[in-house]
Amino acid sequence: MARLDEIDRRILYRLAEDARGTSAPTIAEEVNVSAGTIRNRIDQLEEDGILTGYHAAIDYERADDSLRNLFVCDVSVTERAHLATQALAIPGVVNVRELMSGRGNLHVTAVGADTEDLSRISHELSSLGVDIQGEDLVQSERTRSYQPYGPEEDPMEPSMTDFLNLSGEAEVVDLTIAENAAIAGLTLREANEDGLLGDEILVVAIERGESIITPKGHTTIQAGDLVTVFGRTGITDDFLGQFTGSAGN
Repeated sequence: MARLDEIDRRILYRLAEDARGTSAPTIAEEVNVSAGTIRNRIDQLEEDGILTGYHAAIDYERADDSLRNLFVCDVSVTERAHLATQALAIPGVVNVRELMSGRGNLHVTAVGADTEDLSRISHELSSLGVDIQGEDLVQSERTRSYQPYGPEEDPMEPSMTDFLNLSGEAEVVDLTIAENAAIAGLTLREANEDGLLGDEILVVAIERGESIITPKGHTTIQAGDLVTVFGRTGITDDFLGQFTGSAGN
């Protein structure tokens, strides 16, 4: 496991913010080192497998009037990696995310010319042995850099690192738990008993440092955790406040 220092973290923060528009000299000036040092660090991050690529964010609907669909699937844990690779090979599939949770542990994003094309992708996923639990058209997506890697003066809000607004009411969001969040320090069971979670909300993954934690009733939510939440009927600002510490503000 590679050890990141402040320079490495700042490189990752700025590249995640804008990989195309961020230059080595710009980062070098910010952290007071040479541009050559930044370039060498980027090479090392790539060699260590930490910096895995530079991906374009594409609005397929605007580009070609295409539809983007999210399939939430259940697969066997022992075959998850294998099925994820097979799913990514299906024409039209653009992203596959493996989760540690027992339910909905494979998220497949696909782009189709029309509903018939998306239906074809659905059938191909099913033929692999993937159990599709639900699917929705993706309306919008928002991302931001991981705040702990950035400068202290950068604002914490919004704490969302990834947001999917699905057709209908369902939404998926990645949230960084703030120090003053109402849910920080509570188990998922306690959070549910206190009314911070509900029947329509599912915490599907927790990333803590280098570890991915499968959420269970006794799992404690800690400040700094990156939590993936699925809301069957949407996710309100009040609910987000329980995680980001902005409730009631």
